[in-house]
Amino acid sequence: MTFALLIIDVQKAICIGADAAHDVESVIQRLNNVASVARQRQWPVVFIQHEEPEGAFAVESEGWQLDDRLAVTPGDIRVRKTACDAFLRTELQAVLKLNGVERLVIGGLQSEFCVDSTVRAALAGGYPVTLVADGHSTMDNGVMTASQIVAHHNRTLSNISSFGPSVTLAKAADI
Repeated sequence: MTFALLIIDVQKAICIGADAAHDVESVIQRLNNVASVARQRQWPVVFIQHEEPEGAFAVESEGWQLDDRLAVTPGDIRVRKTACDAFLRTELQAVLKLNGVERLVIGGLQSEFCVDSTVRAALAGGYPVTLVADGHSTMDNGVMTASQIVAHHNRTLSNISSFGPSVTLAKAADI
């Protein structure tokens, strides 16, 4: 079965400063480790970047850029998106099809927004998903801490069975 790694929205706007995601330095390091394994196994590594017409994610702005701590190589693929779902109105599906991808490994930011939406869309599209359980994060939201949100999404997404394909949780070190 052919895999691809999707790293979602690890962009400066939510990696640096007051708006930085919880434990982002460690999350980035774990995602870099998974990306290294993916490249060794010749899996496509796809960096997803959120963009908006203005604000923190304005195209080509400092906040829109991938975080400098990410290990990006020339052979990696970049996909730009404008919605939480990385499949919606993007070329992601075509990229996966072109590369013969049948299963996805997913990590990135933010757990309750773009990671959640993309995982659900992947399942709906027929892709089994391995969610990097310690490779996604977010910020406290006033109701739950970031750690609680991550734990909630690990539990919730791995218990969805209605799509057919399912989510398997794996720590970065186990991929």
